[in-house]
Amino acid sequence: MKKEDARRVQKIDTKVDKMRMRRKDTDSLKVKENVFDEATLKALYTLCNRGFLNAIGGSISTGKEANVFLGEGKDADIAIKIYRISSSTFNSMEEYILGDPRFRNIRHAKKDIIFAWTKKEYRNLTRAKEAGVRVPEAIHTERNILIMEFLGEDERPYPLLKDIALDKETAKPIYDTVIKYIELLYVRANLVHGDLSEYNIIVNPRTMEPIFIDMGQSVTLEHPKAREFLMRDIENIMRFFKRYDIEGQAEELYSTMKEIKQKNQ
Repeated sequence: MKKEDARRVQKIDTKVDKMRMRRKDTDSLKVKENVFDEATLKALYTLCNRGFLNAIGGSISTGKEANVFLGEGKDADIAIKIYRISSSTFNSMEEYILGDPRFRNIRHAKKDIIFAWTKKEYRNLTRAKEAGVRVPEAIHTERNILIMEFLGEDERPYPLLKDIALDKETAKPIYDTVIKYIELLYVRANLVHGDLSEYNIIVNPRTMEPIFIDMGQSVTLEHPKAREFLMRDIENIMRFFKRYDIEGQAEELYSTMKEIKQKNQ
C-alpha cells in the first residue's frame, strides 16, 4: 500500500475507532476485528474517494453474516452493509448459492463467494425496485460493501414489522401490500425473497408502508428450491398476520401467482 493510501486508510480507521467508542458496545473490539479489516478499510476509502461516502456513523443492525452502519452520503444519509469475511460461514448461504446460476462461475473461496453475494443483493434490490416493490434503493457495491438508501428518521431506522403496534384495521392494508409485493417479485422480477418474515420487513410509521429488506439470499425462479422458498415466505407472512384474524391459503395464493405469470409470458 502506498504511504498516501496508508495514511488515508489510517484516518478512516481512526474514525471507526472513535465511532466504536461512542457505541457503548462491550463487544466492540470483536466487531471491529471482524468487520473493519485492512481490505475493508481500503474499500471504504475507495468509496470515499468516489464520492459515495463521507463519514461512517453508528451501528444500525448486526446480522449473522453482515453489519449495517449509518453513513453520510453526498446528499443524504445512507446505509452501509458490510459482509464479514473473516467470521462468515456458508451454513446460512449454501442452500441459496447451490443451484443459483449466478454463482455458477464463482470460485468457492470464501472471499469470492461473499463478493458475489454482495453483488447479488445489489442486483436483487435493483430488480425488486424496478418491479414496483418498495425496498431500499441500491446505490453502489464495492467488494464486501453494499451502499443503500437509509430508511428512517433522525438517524434511526424504521422499525421492523414485528415491533410495530398493530390492530386488525391497521394490519390488513399492510398484509395486502406485503402479499402484493411477493406477487410482484414473482411475476415481474422473477425473484423469490427467500427469507421473508416480520424480521425482514420494516415499516414507515408515518405511512405504515411495508418495505422489504435483506435480499442477499433472494433467488431467481430457476433455482431448484425457488418454490420451497416461496411457500415458506408466504406461510411466514400468513402465520404472522393470523394473530390479527387475517386468513389466507398459501397454496391458493401460489396458484393465483403462477397463473398470472403464465398469462404475462
